[in-house]
Amino acid sequence: MICSGIAREETGADNRAMSDRTLSNRTVGSNEWQRRIHRAEELAARYTSASEILRFYGAIARFQEKFYRDIEGSRVVREVAADTNPFARRMERELARKFRPFLSMVERSGPGKLRETARELAAQDEDSHLELLADFWETDGSAVAAETGDFFARAFLQPYAVAVRTRAKLQWKGPTAFVCPFCKRKPGMGVLRPLGEGAQRSLVCSFCLAEWEFRRIVCPGCGEEDPVKLPVYTAEELQHVRVEACDSCKSYIKTDRKSVV
Repeated sequence: MICSGIAREETGADNRAMSDRTLSNRTVGSNEWQRRIHRAEELAARYTSASEILRFYGAIARFQEKFYRDIEGSRVVREVAADTNPFARRMERELARKFRPFLSMVERSGPGKLRETARELAAQDEDSHLELLADFWETDGSAVAAETGDFFARAFLQPYAVAVRTRAKLQWKGPTAFVCPFCKRKPGMGVLRPLGEGAQRSLVCSFCLAEWEFRRIVCPGCGEEDPVKLPVYTAEELQHVRVEACDSCKSYIKTDRKSVV
């Protein structure tokens, strides 16, 4: 994020415990992918220095939208979603057969390094593609080769993860979770929504896009609760965005401040 005039913000938010919360299984339809595409195009036009990566993200979102539409009612999604623990199921080979068009899209639209990696992956056979996708799906992404990173598996499988989660009608009730209660991935961002005189904080999964409530003054990386060690940074030109950092584990998470519920 390109910022100037970054200031440290002290927050007086409520630090109450949230022992038992029920999480509703938020649906992500095609309109969500469209929102992402339009936002990427808008930002690419506004910030020319980042236009290449933003346009590439738009291409990813277009692929994800089509992929989601293709699979949301498919046999594979129906069968996996019917499992009592769908994210523990083995990767379906049928998914690996759909991986090559994604690689072709990255070859056409991605930045140089990703284009090269996509070309190398495209030269591999279906078994190799299945192994890459299974390593990401069946672990937590940690088994994916470091030189490849988790980008290809994560970006390709995200619409599948969303379709499985929403069709499974999963519900969660329990103590505040530091990772996604469904797919066990780390949160990708936070959300603040107005609640009474303050705001309610939620975390959004980086993979299946589930959203769950989370205590306001707690680091989602290590559990640090001391407000002095949890600085918040903002920028004048992006006032709806906060960077919530942790001096204990040296991590941070971007949080979007919503003006309406």
